[in-house]
Amino acid sequence: MERIVEPELMDDPLQARAYAEADFDRSDQAFVERFLALWGQSFPKARPVGDGGGGWGPGSAPGDGIVDLGCGPGNISFRLAAALPQARVVGLDGAATMVALAQERRQRHLGEWPRLRFEQLRLPLPGAALPGLDPVAALGGPFAAVVSNSLLHHLHDPLVLWHAVGQLAAPGATVYIKDLRRPVSEAEADALTQRYAAGAPAVLRRDFRASLAAAFTASEVQSQLAQAPQLGSAAGTKGAAWSGFTVAEVDDRYLEIHGRWLG
Repeated sequence: MERIVEPELMDDPLQARAYAEADFDRSDQAFVERFLALWGQSFPKARPVGDGGGGWGPGSAPGDGIVDLGCGPGNISFRLAAALPQARVVGLDGAATMVALAQERRQRHLGEWPRLRFEQLRLPLPGAALPGLDPVAALGGPFAAVVSNSLLHHLHDPLVLWHAVGQLAAPGATVYIKDLRRPVSEAEADALTQRYAAGAPAVLRRDFRASLAAAFTASEVQSQLAQAPQLGSAAGTKGAAWSGFTVAEVDDRYLEIHGRWLG
């Protein structure tokens, strides 16, 4: 089955609202539990910088936060912030509508997640706009963990994601990426859509089928990581540690990519 790309951003208000209201509790919780198992240690406490905002910005201690790439309406980000209240969590998404929904939810529960924030930012990360301005530091990075759920298949150029990981991850950071994987045939894609999205709203059924077609296979991701050593890390070194990452097929439709960033 050939890959068919889909739009990189999910910025239609009705589409974004459908995702925000959908019941992804089981899969979202499974994602967070898997990340916590991979993390397997106490999270360092954010160092205050005197602004009352939980230690954000260039003065933050490196490696005391989590960045969630392609956070959508914030489902994973909220769960990470609840599970690790001592960690700074930043959710990034390129779609303004998705970020607005995440902000709306956060505002409804003001004070519940004091170290959680959301930013609209489309990958690739911007270069320094002014001399001495580091966009990674401005986000509060580099980070102790980089996670992403269902972003990779949206990207027309997948190396954009791996480049961002190398920029945002602190040395020793836990990296956990989960995404759909492309079926071998149209018939299998149709069967998976029927199995997992038959009762979903029409927009979610349509998007699930399109996402299966846009997803990558395990061998394609391994090829991407084989190209990634030429990408620089946050420290400006070459990402030689990609070879230690695991790419695994999970049940009948997912891929997991995880490892420790040593760049």
